[in-house]
Amino acid sequence: MASTARVMMVDDHPLFRKGLLQLIELEPRLAVVGEASGGAEALNMVEECDPDIILLDLNMRGMDGLDTLRAMRAADVTARIIMLTVSDNNADVVACIRAGADGYLLKDMDPEEILEQILAATHGKLAISQRLTEILATALRKPDNSGADLLSTLTSREYEILQLIADGLSNKLIARELDISDATVKVHVKHLLKKLSMRSRVEAAVWMVNQKRISGTTPES
Repeated sequence: MASTARVMMVDDHPLFRKGLLQLIELEPRLAVVGEASGGAEALNMVEECDPDIILLDLNMRGMDGLDTLRAMRAADVTARIIMLTVSDNNADVVACIRAGADGYLLKDMDPEEILEQILAATHGKLAISQRLTEILATALRKPDNSGADLLSTLTSREYEILQLIADGLSNKLIARELDISDATVKVHVKHLLKKLSMRSRVEAAVWMVNQKRISGTTPES
């Protein structure tokens, strides 16, 4: 990602957008390139804005944040999408992550922490409010499936990429680490998610972190 990350804000509260804009302007590594007051508007302008990061409210009038997130991923929007909302409901957190969100932040967090999390996202890290981390890990655990059995279905390369995803690396950073193309990484990620029956890389990352806690099992080459 470029030294200055391009940020798009999607929120139906003008006052909050103004405050968030002022906060982001304090950080030279971030630049706001677009504002939308709703999901439909955001979908119409996202291609032109070409953001690296999208800060997306969950509870919006009309098209809500979850539907907007799903529509963006269906349209192959590759920007990192971070939910920024007042809702700390467990179901909302899990639904957003499973729909492809790269983070979930709460509006009542300290402004400095919000900035830190956004910057972490620009480096491929999962941006999530600290008090939601354990909720997410617990909710995404799959106790009925054997982690070792699932991991054994992956090729060595897929397993290697899954480990890097769990470490928070983006596709571009994984490609650089393994000296392969971004397109090749994308194909591997698609295949490993299908084998694990998961819909998002963040879900896979959290699951893998849990597996590491349980055992040091690795797939056969």
